[in-house]
Amino acid sequence: MPLHQVITVNHKTQILLWKITESYDELMAQVQLKDKSAKRLEGMKSEMHRRGFLSVRKLLAQIGYTDFDLHYDATGKPHLQNGTHISITHSHEFSAIIVSDQIVGIDLELCREKAAVIAHKFVHETESEFMDPADPEYIQKLTVLWGAKEVIFKIRNEIGISFKDHVRAEPFALRDKQTLAHLEMDGVHKTFRVYFETVENFVLVFAFEA
Repeated sequence: MPLHQVITVNHKTQILLWKITESYDELMAQVQLKDKSAKRLEGMKSEMHRRGFLSVRKLLAQIGYTDFDLHYDATGKPHLQNGTHISITHSHEFSAIIVSDQIVGIDLELCREKAAVIAHKFVHETESEFMDPADPEYIQKLTVLWGAKEVIFKIRNEIGISFKDHVRAEPFALRDKQTLAHLEMDGVHKTFRVYFETVENFVLVFAFEA
């Protein structure tokens, strides 16, 4: 399938989403991989992950990059060779990238009841005050919250980050499409501008350090 959606955040930040309908073989025939990436792909047991990996390379091609422009540091964080910041996510049949002149993170999460089952593992006590299980939007809000914490983890890559204890979001409503979140651990105090929107039955979350 062609590019699913492009979101222009500002004149130097863009999000691209791909809906993965192609087979692994179809995607493989359409991209070129450097040796390191080919070996990484071979090590993936899940075909869904392999297709997600290749669809990200299709997204890169939409904005003039190839796999040869993409590198990962020792922590697994992606970088583009020309210094443009990038963050990558894929979940089920979607993949997405965000590219920007600012440090940025992105996450894509499927809305599902499982979020309520594991909420005790990632919801800070201050967040419980505005996360009402009786709210019809509860699962979607939990998914936003989880995505926000994933994004902050991607941006900071701090060893030992606890989603529940170290990252907390300020109150938000889904209609706001944005909030602030804070990372506080081991003397690190950072605030992030978090944005979110729905894509079919997924929640797309991205953030910048404030």
